Amino acid sequence: MMKKTFDCIEMKNRIQSGLRQEYESRKAEFATFADFLTSTAAESQEINDFLKKMASSEKQRHSKHRQ
Repeated sequence: MMKKTFDCIEMKNRIQSGLRQEYESRKAEFATFADFLTSTAAESQEINDFLKKMASSEKQRHSKHRQ
């Protein structure tokens, strides 16, 4: 059995806590927490690269089904 080198739950909680703290310090800029998350995601190059990769994969998947 492979031993995990990190705790997924701890990582999720740490990331969520960081986002919540950033939101609390910037909440005057946003109408809702969801707006903050959307804006934060749009500003992230890593997330944008991931979304482009997913869109490309989806486009390829759909083109294969049409053939």
